[in-house]
Amino acid sequence: MNTKNIYSPTYRKNYFEGYSNGFNPFFQANSNNNDEAFEAGFHSGRIDYERMNGAISEGIPNRIVTNKILEDFLLAGLLGLSIDIEDYTSHQLSIIRKWYLSGVEKYDPNESIYLFAILKKNGIQPF
Repeated sequence: MNTKNIYSPTYRKNYFEGYSNGFNPFFQANSNNNDEAFEAGFHSGRIDYERMNGAISEGIPNRIVTNKILEDFLLAGLLGLSIDIEDYTSHQLSIIRKWYLSGVEKYDPNESIYLFAILKKNGIQPF
């Protein structure tokens, strides 16, 4: 594969497949895979996984932290909501804490009141 053409649909597909597999702590890299895009994606996914969840060699946590999970904690902080931190490791909690506190720093009670009023008007219970 031409490494200069990182914008090709095939490269992107293989890269994201590798990233997805790298982020999966149960997936073992296959040394027979010579696809450069897949390997780059796998390496990137594994780095992101271990940054958020700790080294795989230290064990796989009960709950996996992803970017989506971190965004949910940020949003909870922005809205001043309580969070469930049960079953997260100390490494994960240090990452979650940063995101949640980042949201808390930007917390505006008036915005939350307006949002909760809109949710209530539409029959949605935020808690």
